[in-house]
Amino acid sequence: MSSLRFDDRLVDFNRRMDSAVEVLGREFSGIRAGRASVNLLDPLKIDAYGASMPIHQVATVGAPEPRLLTVQVWDKGMVKAVEKAIRESDLGLNPAVDGQLIRVPLPALNEQRRQELAKISAKYAEEARISVRNVRRDGMEFLKKLEKDGDISEDEHRRLSEEMQTLTDDHVKKIDEMVAHKQKEIMQV
Repeated sequence: MSSLRFDDRLVDFNRRMDSAVEVLGREFSGIRAGRASVNLLDPLKIDAYGASMPIHQVATVGAPEPRLLTVQVWDKGMVKAVEKAIRESDLGLNPAVDGQLIRVPLPALNEQRRQELAKISAKYAEEARISVRNVRRDGMEFLKKLEKDGDISEDEHRRLSEEMQTLTDDHVKKIDEMVAHKQKEIMQV
């Protein structure tokens, strides 16, 4: 009966690990590899109306050309805050304000910038791996508690631990593949 309790929790652990992989995918979409992407500015938070808001809640981002992003800010009072967020991000961008439209030209990537972006992608991947491992740790602690309470046997604990480890390994492998692909994309001239 108690391994059923764990099986239900295993679905939840899997969902949490999947979520870490999805977050990594979104972070990677914000790292450009040669051409403008409207997702490039997604990680930015704008100090607006006394709160920190995602850029898509205060402006529309467009990519009219391969090396240009446009940010149409809806509220004229937010233009300075949006420009500041873009300028101070670690994306190395230099926005130009034209009324409520902010033009963000994307400089060609030099070798040094490519290496920086590859390091940033590796950092994001490591954060995702840590998230997956934290979920694994929660699962292992749950198993220990079940065994301690006498809900599962030692053999069942071992079997379920192996299942949890397999789940973790699969997600870490997926993260490793994603970062390898992204770094290859970044370094491609």
